[in-house]
Amino acid sequence: MLRVAVPNKGSLSETASQMLTEAGYTGRRDPKSLYLADERNGVEFFYLRPRDIATYVGSGALDVGITGRDLLLDSGSPAREVTSLDFGSSTFRFAGPAGKYHELSDLEGVRVATSYAGLVREFLRENGVTAELVSLDGAVESAVQLGVADAIADVVETGTTLRAAGLEIFGPVILKSTAVLIASDESIAGLDVLQRRLQGVLVARQYVLMDYDLPVRLLDQATKVAPGIESPTVSSLHDPEWAAVRVMVPRTDTNQIMDALYDLGARAILVSPIHAARL
Repeated sequence: MLRVAVPNKGSLSETASQMLTEAGYTGRRDPKSLYLADERNGVEFFYLRPRDIATYVGSGALDVGITGRDLLLDSGSPAREVTSLDFGSSTFRFAGPAGKYHELSDLEGVRVATSYAGLVREFLRENGVTAELVSLDGAVESAVQLGVADAIADVVETGTTLRAAGLEIFGPVILKSTAVLIASDESIAGLDVLQRRLQGVLVARQYVLMDYDLPVRLLDQATKVAPGIESPTVSSLHDPEWAAVRVMVPRTDTNQIMDALYDLGARAILVSPIHAARL
């Protein structure tokens, strides 16, 4: 059976589990359970600390896993990213006392506190900067104020927490991270099915089905408004001058596309959610 590592806590845990359930896999009933066998789908789930998942997968102890791109790179694991899962996004930046640092080169010889020493060390090495890294497990923004470090490298969302600590962002983006599916070997049996199912969930979340009736003479114009993934499905109606059209459209553009089609002459415009997909 395919052995899959799933985050058991943290920001990735709930969404990862929900995504697997939407993909047709059995979810655990007991949130404290660390193992679940889904024999119907030929999968075993192991619920682990997010930071450990890349290590387990990279060693071959488990076949695939869901973790953050940041955690994968920070671990130094030989596991490889198979595909992005489009959730748990975060951005890593450098920050220091307001006005003190401006460029990456300003960090030469400086103490930099971070919870992602491996990731930051590699980034600095690639850019030819040598700094002293101070490894911390959370609350990195307090390091400068407490005298443990001169600057920090951490996840930045709004920047509010940094400003409250008297820090400001500087230098380039270290990494834009998101949840990813990783594997020790992309040829592992069953990985292709898991990947297609998860991609199907992403499609279902990002697109909706739109049905509408339209005069046949306007089909070319309507296709420009809503081209679909490949091409709209067009069916004949009892009135030969009209056609029924079905097309996938981005969920975020739904109302704009409906308005444009209505202005063009489409009628009976209906929108339906997509529960699963295989493209």
